[in-house]
Amino acid sequence: MFIDKVELLVSSGKGGAGCVSFHTEKFVQKGGPDGGDGGKGGSVYFKVDRNTHTLAFYRGKRHLKAKNGQPGQGKKRFGKKGEDLILIVPPGTQVFDAQTNELLLDLTKEGEKVLFLEGGKGGLGNVHFKSPTNQRPTYAQPGLPGITKKIRLELKSIADVGLVGFPNVGKSTLIATLSNAKPEIANYEFTTLTPKLGVVRVSEFEDFLMADIPGIIEGASDGRGLGLEFLRHIERTNTLLFMIDASNYRQMEYQYQSLQEELKKYSQKLAQKHFAIAITKIDALSTQELNKKIKHFIVSLGLEPNNGAQKFGASSNYLSYLQEKEEWEELERDKPAFILPISSVAHLNLEALKFMLYNIVKANK
Repeated sequence: MFIDKVELLVSSGKGGAGCVSFHTEKFVQKGGPDGGDGGKGGSVYFKVDRNTHTLAFYRGKRHLKAKNGQPGQGKKRFGKKGEDLILIVPPGTQVFDAQTNELLLDLTKEGEKVLFLEGGKGGLGNVHFKSPTNQRPTYAQPGLPGITKKIRLELKSIADVGLVGFPNVGKSTLIATLSNAKPEIANYEFTTLTPKLGVVRVSEFEDFLMADIPGIIEGASDGRGLGLEFLRHIERTNTLLFMIDASNYRQMEYQYQSLQEELKKYSQKLAQKHFAIAITKIDALSTQELNKKIKHFIVSLGLEPNNGAQKFGASSNYLSYLQEKEEWEELERDKPAFILPISSVAHLNLEALKFMLYNIVKANK
């Protein structure tokens, strides 16, 4: 089950109490104090592990606690330290204070281990309080209490390319074709109910991570459909790929403008990222009809269409658009990097799409 938001209470362990003890031994009448110190309470750590991709483990858990330190013992024996609590989370997890909404931790690096709550210090045994004026101390320190905090964990998936589009425009089919992801695919809207991640292999040593989120519809910012609940999963992406369905009953210009508007309502920062456009399901239309639609769409964006065959390595039968820049770093953010017709089912122009996206990802990195 995919869970990307949970609230829970976490506590570090209490320190063990110091011991009040006096040395006793045959023929030794006044051995003096020998009470040992209490052990430190266990601390709370967060550890990032990319082998997990959900917060489902924490669902239903109300209070997670590190172990308390053990009390000290006689003969100057120290109490055992309490066992630490290590919370395993996927990359991209953010830790918020549930009461103030303050961001406490942003965990993005694989293998990163961060101390969150320090365990309580163990109390000193009475051996530490011996003095010339107090040779029989009967006092030892209690251990310090641990720290308790109510937190909210939110997962924001880390991906290089995020797919954005209306429901049933071919996002799941594309990510299933290009990557190792295995999303559910069906011919009805809102097939994808949770975000999916997939690694797209470009070559033996080159790849990038692609994220597919549930479809966005007009009025999503007002709660229609699945709302904008899952847009946090593409907030960290550097590049957005708008999926525009050429065979949809919605006009292509309407699809694009609606998606842009919903993104802006959610986050201005998200709406200003580099983006490209893939025109999907081109195998469902004749070349003549498709080119007419594509030309109208590109012109409506204030751009000049071209067939782009040589630069894309794509089929010359279809009109397309490519920003004329010598370096990818120079791409204008208010224009698409490219507009490319594709078909995931017929595998039309997918190789071109893969390499074009990788070039943008590499430039952003």
